Amino acid sequence: MPRRPRAPSRASAKIAGQEATRAYPPDFSRVLRRPLVEPDTGIITDTALTPASGPAHSDAAVGITLLDTTTATAAATGRDGAGPDGFVVLADSAYGTGDMLAALDQAGHRPVIKPWPLRPAIPDGFTLDDFTVDEHAGTVTCPNGLTAQISPARNVTFGARCRGCPLAARCTTSASGRSLTLHPHHALQRAHRARARDPEFVADYRQHRPMVERSIAWLTRGARRLRYRGRAANDQWLHTRVAALNLRRLLLLGLHRTPTGWALT
Repeated sequence: MPRRPRAPSRASAKIAGQEATRAYPPDFSRVLRRPLVEPDTGIITDTALTPASGPAHSDAAVGITLLDTTTATAAATGRDGAGPDGFVVLADSAYGTGDMLAALDQAGHRPVIKPWPLRPAIPDGFTLDDFTVDEHAGTVTCPNGLTAQISPARNVTFGARCRGCPLAARCTTSASGRSLTLHPHHALQRAHRARARDPEFVADYRQHRPMVERSIAWLTRGARRLRYRGRAANDQWLHTRVAALNLRRLLLLGLHRTPTGWALT
């Protein structure tokens, strides 16, 4: 039976709407509990206990793994709930990375993910979406019609072209001119930002987000600290807790026994 650790010497912290726990003694690492939730019912379909730092443990990286596991399990059991157009994947902006969007696009899923906000170099100035990117030609054109090449590292420097530009006050304060860095999946990110302005996209996000947030709250309520020593024991505890929460949720949804099996009202 796993032993309970001594009381932690510091309080737990909440990061990006998900539970992060500093657990002690020192053999514990800071971890996040990440659930995958079916937004219509609040059923948690998968979860993972992971370290809270490092690119391999980012929200998007773990989200891709959980979704791949869920898709593979559904296909293997012949219960592919994705439908002909894939899953509709709802998530907050922490999951809106280029890599996540690329993985969803490759798998044929539709992202309803809050996009990362674009921050202009100058308040109320031009953002990246005000520049025209031509990936085929390898060029970027600024709002004033000036064109610069995209470097192999996907950097763009306008440099001396910005001198005397009438729009410079809305573009950059740098004496060396405006510069940009394009993500490898810039085209996907840009198209996603455009979709996020669609009223249907906004309506879907607002409709389903509350249930997801409630499921996260149920998961973390009264369980803000790790229970045991070692990641394996805590991961087992987390999955057991998820199973209990799902059973309670199913009962509230009307789970009952029929002559042919279990059913929901």
